[in-house]
Amino acid sequence: MSPRAWTPTAGWSFFLAAELARGEIPAAPDAARTVFGPALGAAEHYAQLLAGAGVARGLIGPAEADRIWERHLLNCGVVAELVPDGGVLADLGSGAGLPGIVLAILRPGTEVVLIEPMVRRTVFLSACAAELGLANVRVERSRAEDLAGRLDADVVTARAVAPLERLAVLADGLARRGGLVLAMKGSSATDEVRRSAAVLSGLGVTDARIVAAGVGVIEPAATVVSFHTASTGPDSAGAGRRGGRSAGRRR
Repeated sequence: MSPRAWTPTAGWSFFLAAELARGEIPAAPDAARTVFGPALGAAEHYAQLLAGAGVARGLIGPAEADRIWERHLLNCGVVAELVPDGGVLADLGSGAGLPGIVLAILRPGTEVVLIEPMVRRTVFLSACAAELGLANVRVERSRAEDLAGRLDADVVTARAVAPLERLAVLADGLARRGGLVLAMKGSSATDEVRRSAAVLSGLGVTDARIVAAGVGVIEPAATVVSFHTASTGPDSAGAGRRGGRSAGRRR
């Protein structure tokens, strides 16, 4: 599949017009006001789209609408404290836009690239970005492997995409030298870091750690595996993983 920016056709836009009717969601909890601040209105709009079109298109389960804030938006929103405002962020396997769209709302100065291979999901992501007026979002209908060496993202994020040993290789192909990778994980984070030690070492990663985001704001805090890609060294060892990226592509 050739990677390309994805924009819904007029036909898809017409189909989505009725489907993007907003679903019913619980009132935003106090923590949402803390996390989103002046962007709370955009977060509420996105929550309604998830509960409406997101459920209708099978992007989230019907039962998720009642816990949209705690399980999804707040869990993703607190990760913004780890993301600088600026540069390029690649959200790997974006799905329904979690955490990519949430981070685009909270970091308007960051170019957010939503990477997703499935058409029905890219249509939803593009429609949501348009509905929310997120000019900093670009949707790429592609597998991460096909974009390796073509993005040089400053930050790569992922949520529930793949085991860490696989995710680390995919993220390494999307990030610039010394780029930050933030992998949202659950209770398995410690075991995944341990099992991935050899892979991370082979990629030149020396600072893998588990970070709790949103401490004192949400309970439980979000668990994130954080590391930086290798900042120095030849590309030859990773050429196969990166699709033959040349050293000149790195900043």
